[in-house]
Amino acid sequence: MDFPLLVTWALIALPGLVALWALRTFLAGIRRDRLFTDTPLVRLRAAAQGYVKVRGRALPAGDAPTAAPLSRRPCVWWSFEVERRNERRRNDDNRWESVECASSVETFLLNDGDGECLVGPVSADITPTTKNVWYGDEPRPFGPPPASQSLLTSGAYRYTEAIIAAGETVSVLGELSSHSDVGDIAALTAGVLRAWKADQPALLARFDKNHDGHIDADEWESARQAADAFVRKENLGKPITRMTVIGPPVNGQPFVITPMASEQLVRREQLRAALHFCVGLGAVIVLAFAIEYREALHYMVLNSQGN
Repeated sequence: MDFPLLVTWALIALPGLVALWALRTFLAGIRRDRLFTDTPLVRLRAAAQGYVKVRGRALPAGDAPTAAPLSRRPCVWWSFEVERRNERRRNDDNRWESVECASSVETFLLNDGDGECLVGPVSADITPTTKNVWYGDEPRPFGPPPASQSLLTSGAYRYTEAIIAAGETVSVLGELSSHSDVGDIAALTAGVLRAWKADQPALLARFDKNHDGHIDADEWESARQAADAFVRKENLGKPITRMTVIGPPVNGQPFVITPMASEQLVRREQLRAALHFCVGLGAVIVLAFAIEYREALHYMVLNSQGN
């Protein structure tokens, strides 16, 4: 194959791949948009278990908010990256190399006025309430970012920090599930049996029915049933409180935490889908021109060989 024709095949393949990627992303965006639109906003007090959309204030799960690692600002979630300037690289886009990065995994509380639940942010698509980029000469900054950012990028280090500030209102779409604080009966029963087994004389006196000096299978089953009955009796009068948690969906739906209201979130997904559609359309146009150019070039090569 002649080199010009090989180049045209490459020119055809590139926009073709871009068009396929844009089409896939566009369809995924349409599905997300429909899911966000069709999932109603619910109150926590009346929410059923499953995929939900809730909105409320983000509060610390403990006694005090978490301190963001770089700025020490109070928050319920944080993410940061520290980059170092590499003077050996001349291209500004590649001059910064990552030194340290991390994201919060601590749960926080969501309160919508009617009820509250815990939110586990791991693997969520998070839009922060605040994001800052600033510069310095040390691996860690000495305080929060400056109030006014200079256009000059002076400093050997670049700090990027995103947070969800404590008390901010956020929307959460994820899998809601409830757990009892009483605990698992089987686990509690096993714990009682371990305690009984540690006191062998008392265990033998109570369950060694044939007095042979050891607990056989039937006698151990009697001990297990007694431990199970003991656990159930002990927990019978205790009030059962439910701990509600929102985490990653089990069926692959998006897990989203964002300060946007429901309407803003839907509009964002629509804009993203429209952008990917335009990129795909542009790639298809380029692909059509590349194919036409390739046919014309192929025709010219055949004519030149015929002459």
